[in-house]
Amino acid sequence: MAGTLFIGLMSGTSLDGIDIAIVEFQGTQQPSVLQTHFLTYPSELRTQILTLQHPTENELETTALISNTLAKLYAQAVNQLLTITALSPNEISAIGCHGQTIRHRPELGFTLQIGNPALLAELTGITVVADFRSRDIAAGGQGAPLVPAFHQAIFASPQLNRAVINIGGIANITYLVNNSGLIGFDSGPGNMLLDAWIKQHKNLSYDANGAWACTGQLIEPLLSAMLTEPYFALTPPKSTGRDLFNDAWLTEHLVDSHYAPEDVAFTLVSLTAHTIHHALLQHCLNLDEVYVCGGGAHNALLMQQLQSLLGNIKVQTTHQLGIGVDWVEAIAFAWLAKRCLNQQTASLPDVTGAKGARILGAIYQY
Repeated sequence: MAGTLFIGLMSGTSLDGIDIAIVEFQGTQQPSVLQTHFLTYPSELRTQILTLQHPTENELETTALISNTLAKLYAQAVNQLLTITALSPNEISAIGCHGQTIRHRPELGFTLQIGNPALLAELTGITVVADFRSRDIAAGGQGAPLVPAFHQAIFASPQLNRAVINIGGIANITYLVNNSGLIGFDSGPGNMLLDAWIKQHKNLSYDANGAWACTGQLIEPLLSAMLTEPYFALTPPKSTGRDLFNDAWLTEHLVDSHYAPEDVAFTLVSLTAHTIHHALLQHCLNLDEVYVCGGGAHNALLMQQLQSLLGNIKVQTTHQLGIGVDWVEAIAFAWLAKRCLNQQTASLPDVTGAKGARILGAIYQY
């Protein structure tokens, strides 16, 4: 059996930086978070990763070089966290590293997360578990979302039907039914489109607290047009990413339009809120509680819109369940690494559509 201390590393589709947590697992108790840390991506690296989202010249070499850069940045984050906690590498059982998604095409049978886990193991002196998605896709699944199994283990209630909504670049929903069952899927864009829009118009990485979007108003024809995207009508299992919801997707909806930028920003927040609400209505019957995590939990406008759409169902954050909104996914990948080392399955066929549960992750032993 694996030891008790694990590190989780998460760098998601928002491309803002690296969330990292040292987590202690003791039996069946809720994991204890010893320390967290965030390391911002340099703007040049973010631009390079965005460029890789589409075919580019000499992309194989570029991908390998950026993968090495990411491994060095991951190692920097790990070593900073070890310094803060005065822990040594040999006290950590493993690092669970999600890596940075470059392509996610389960319909074509592949997904690609980069970050050179072999180099990360060498730079930290710690075993690394990575490439969590490929095995599920090989078994016919979507390879995403991966966190519902963790949500079930940590957040399920024996009495209440809970939805846990992670709003990062993409929004994903886990519906926990009375501690006895669950579904999980990506509902659509989270912060991704708004982040790109404010970068274009304000040269900011994100709209802090939704402050800019708050100055706009809803463009109903634009919202209606975006809601016709076929992805939203698909039934789970389903997953998505920048391969679909990107600058080109938004540009297609803005051709020949002269909307005020702040009105587009407001409408993009509404798109996220409405697609989440629609998904809950369609797939999460008899819902009692909603808990939000991820960067979207900091967007007051988005949270207000969700609450307005959900009416009597109170919208809360995972902080009320004992885990801060910024650290759920990092903790989840520490948990996934532990499952892998213990040779325990972590995929959920009902969530991903795979033909069976699988042990997820490739181990780079140190």
